[in-house]
Amino acid sequence: MVYTVTFNPALDYIIQLPELKAGKMNRTQKESIVVGGKGINVSLVLQQLGIESTLLGFIAGFTGQEIERDLESKGCICDFVKLQKGISRINVKLKGQNETEINAQGPEIDENALNRLKDKIIKLNNGDVLVLAGSVPKTLSNEVYADFIKLLSKKSVDIVVDAEGQLLDSVLSYHPFLIKPNHHELGRLFNTSIKTKDDAIYYAKKLQDKGARNVLVSMSGMGAVLCTEDGNVYKRDAAKGVLINSVGAGDSMVAGFLSGWIEKHDYEYALELGMSAGAATAFSEGLAKKEDIKNIYDENKKD
Repeated sequence: MVYTVTFNPALDYIIQLPELKAGKMNRTQKESIVVGGKGINVSLVLQQLGIESTLLGFIAGFTGQEIERDLESKGCICDFVKLQKGISRINVKLKGQNETEINAQGPEIDENALNRLKDKIIKLNNGDVLVLAGSVPKTLSNEVYADFIKLLSKKSVDIVVDAEGQLLDSVLSYHPFLIKPNHHELGRLFNTSIKTKDDAIYYAKKLQDKGARNVLVSMSGMGAVLCTEDGNVYKRDAAKGVLINSVGAGDSMVAGFLSGWIEKHDYEYALELGMSAGAATAFSEGLAKKEDIKNIYDENKKD
């Protein structure tokens, strides 16, 4: 079973308008509300690819209830810790001539709630996969992902981490199965700029030296690179298409990679499926759908 963790899920209130006029009345052209969160995105795309997962994390208040209702209506398995105080976030995404985002802080996660999530994590079994994705609230330590991984040190659980900064750096010594920084995040880890695939490979190998088993670096329009624990390096160009919305593309890449790995245990296939899933999201208004992923994968195989 795959388990995904989202510390700070949200309802994203997406508003489209001709332009945002500060200090004046603005009328919308279109509105939508979608559930947001990196781990949640991974689970939703895994579902499109036929892989079942359980969603973990924290929810609170009426917005938390709506997050859970929406996900369960889509067939997801939810096992969130329900917080007694506060509400899950409502993030406002304003799309006009420019995009403006207002992201809320979310509810406070106290020690008791954190321990309840740890109790769920420690029950994972050999052969399971744990995906730790995204940032954590400021009230929690940047070592929290590492603390979760320690709970599973005596079990054969594949750990996937999609985070940045100290959250990512702190887990490397525990040999996660996969980490997926983008090239900006990778550059910040080493106080440099990643401008080419060769740059990405050089610094990805440094992360392997620090303990990561496999490093997948997404590079937006430049494509991606994958350095694997068996010593192989794969470079891929980005799929051709019109960028509509990059939100969730990295999460979709993680889901595609995991789906491919679970299906065939082949790194090259996993990379191709991961890139196809990422592109399918980038080329659409929402998260990738199965048919779009397949079409992009088939098209890439022709090239």
